[in-house]
Amino acid sequence: MAVHPTLHSAFDPFCSAAATLVATVERLPHDGWDVPGLGEWSMRSLVGHAGRSLSTVVTYCGTPASRVDIESAADYYAAIADRAQSPDTVRRGVTAGRALGADPVARLREHHRHACETLQRLDDDWIVATPVGGMRVSEYLRTRTFELAVHTLDIATAADVEAALPTPVADSALALAGEIAVRAGEARTVLFALTGRSGLPEGFGVLGHARAGEVASGG
Repeated sequence: MAVHPTLHSAFDPFCSAAATLVATVERLPHDGWDVPGLGEWSMRSLVGHAGRSLSTVVTYCGTPASRVDIESAADYYAAIADRAQSPDTVRRGVTAGRALGADPVARLREHHRHACETLQRLDDDWIVATPVGGMRVSEYLRTRTFELAVHTLDIATAADVEAALPTPVADSALALAGEIAVRAGEARTVLFALTGRSGLPEGFGVLGHARAGEVASGG
């Protein structure tokens, strides 16, 4: 049986990741919002997408589910694998970027505060209603910490500014990446790459192989 983190153990990395995102965005130049961010997104859209990892916590925690459908954070990524690169995801990022308004940093700080305040009112038994089913709040937070960590680094890279992930955030994000790789049957590939025995295949990414069996089936 899987051992799930407590809300407290998941809360601290999440709020630390959120604070790191805000601190990184605060360093963006005032005229840097329309520059390329990631893929089809401008910097504004990329920050808007990253900020959804804060706003969805408030939204989803406000509509509790009656049962657990998605047992783990790794299962969540398997469940959304078909949606990850969908046009809807791109559009939501653009919409979220526009919603940041004239003062994106202030709006992002507000999302950060609301998310952490919302979580302080919950307990370990809370089940969050996500678009793919109910999840323990602690497991859902692990997915948000992962997203915040990755997109903070995306933003820093696109803007050419420094960003260092706090140790609890890096620990959480790397642990989940490993779980996703194991679930997809890619433990050997990742371990060999991390220990210098071989490089990663061209285009490899754990999120691209989140659904178990994709690599073997080729689709």
